Amino acid sequence: MSSREQNRVLAGPPIITFFYYVIPSMIGLLSLTTASLVDGIFVGNIVGSDALAAVSLLLPYLTFLIAISLMLAIGGAVTAGKYLGEGNTTAASDIMSKTLITAVLVNLFFALLSLALEPTLYAILNVPAHIQPLVTEYFAIIRWVFILQLSTMVLYYFVRTDGHPVLGTKALVIGALTNVVLDWVFILHLDMGIAGAAYATAIAQLIQCMVLVTYFFSPKRTLRFSFKQQNWRAIVSTAYNGVSEFVNEVSVGALFLLLNWLLIAQLGANGVAAFSVVNYLIFLSVMVSYGVADALHLLVSQNYGAKNTPRVYAFLKISLSSVLLTGLLLAGALIFAQTSLTTLFLNERDSEVTELVGDVIGLMWPVFIVNGINILLGCYLTAIHKPAPSALIALCRSILFPATMLVFLYLVFYHTTLLSLSPSPLLFLIALPIAEWLTFVFALIYSYRFRPSTLLE
Repeated sequence: MSSREQNRVLAGPPIITFFYYVIPSMIGLLSLTTASLVDGIFVGNIVGSDALAAVSLLLPYLTFLIAISLMLAIGGAVTAGKYLGEGNTTAASDIMSKTLITAVLVNLFFALLSLALEPTLYAILNVPAHIQPLVTEYFAIIRWVFILQLSTMVLYYFVRTDGHPVLGTKALVIGALTNVVLDWVFILHLDMGIAGAAYATAIAQLIQCMVLVTYFFSPKRTLRFSFKQQNWRAIVSTAYNGVSEFVNEVSVGALFLLLNWLLIAQLGANGVAAFSVVNYLIFLSVMVSYGVADALHLLVSQNYGAKNTPRVYAFLKISLSSVLLTGLLLAGALIFAQTSLTTLFLNERDSEVTELVGDVIGLMWPVFIVNGINILLGCYLTAIHKPAPSALIALCRSILFPATMLVFLYLVFYHTTLLSLSPSPLLFLIALPIAEWLTFVFALIYSYRFRPSTLLE
C-alpha cells in the first residue's frame, strides 16, 4: 500500500475523516473558549466590571500579536501540508523549523517594545486613568506569557498538520482545565485579583507547551525540527499565504480599538464592560467555527496538493453545513437565554452594566448566523493558495465594512439632526451585523469563482 493510500486525509471516507479531525479540534478550541469564559466569569464576579473593561482595553494590542502569530502558524501549516501532500517531507520540516523560530523572536521583540513604550501604548488604547492600575497589574504578567502562548499556538498547528490531532487536543484540554482550576484558586481563594487570572494563564500555557513538545519524541512524526536553516526568504512567502488570517486578526484589533473609543465616548467604562460580556459569546461562536476551519485547512490543503478536487468539494460541503447549523443554534440560544448568560459574568452590584448587556445582545444576535460561514470560506481560499481573495474577505469582515458602518451610523445617530427621535446610546452597534451580512455576499461570490471544480484549470 502506498503512503498516499495510507494517508487518511487523502484516502479515508470524507465524513468519517472530517469528524476525525474536527472533533479533536473542536474539543481543543472549546476548551480554550471555556478557559476564557471562566476567566471572564471569575474576573467579572469577583474583581468587578472595571476588571472586565481592563482586559478588553488591552485586546487591540494582544490581537495584533495573535495576528502575526496566526499568519505564521496557518501560512506555515498550509505550506507544510501542501509539501506533505506532494511527499516532500524535508521541505515541510524546514518550513516548520523556520516558522517556530520566527514566532519566538517576533513575540519576544514586541514584549520588550511594549515594556519600553507602555505609556504611549495606553494613550493609543485610550485607557481611562482610573482603569490604568488594573491594566498595568494584568499587563505586567501577560506580556511575557504571550511569548510562550503564541509560540505554542504555532507548534499546535504543525502538530495537527502532521496527523497528530489527538495530541494537539490533549494539550489544549489539559491547559484549559489547568487554567480553570487555577482561576478558582488564585482569584477566588487567594484573592489575587486580576493578576491571579494572568498567573493562571501563565502556568496553564507552560503545561500546555510541555504536552505539545512530546510530539518531538514521537516515532510516528514526519516533521523534524532543526535550528540549522537556510533560505530564510521562504518564511516571507510562507507568511504571505497566511496573510488573510493576519488581516482578519489585526483588523479585529483595530475594530476593538475603534469600538472602545466609541463606547467610552457614549457610556464610559460601563459600555466597554457590557460589550466585553457579549464579546465572550462572540468568541465562543468564532472558536466553534475555527474548530471546523482548522480541520478544513488540513483536509483541503493536502487534497489540493494531491489534485483531488472531488474530496476538496466534499470536505467543503460538510464543513459549511456544520457551521451553518452551529450558527443557527447559537443565535437561538442568545435570543432566548440572554438573561442567564449575562448573570454568569456580572454580580448584582453591576446592575447598570447588566442592563446594557441585554441591549447589546438585542442588536448583535444576527452576527452569529453567518460569521462562521465567512470564516470558513476565507479559510478555504487560504487552503487552496488564494491568499488575495481570502485576505479581501477577511478585510471586509473584520475592519472595512464594520468600521465604515460604525463611524457612519455613529455620526448619523448622534451628530446630525436627521433623526427626530433620540436613539439609544448603543444603537450604532447595529453596524456590526450589517457588516457581517455584507461580507457574506462577497464571500459567496469569491468562493463560487474559485469553487473546487475550477482548481485544476
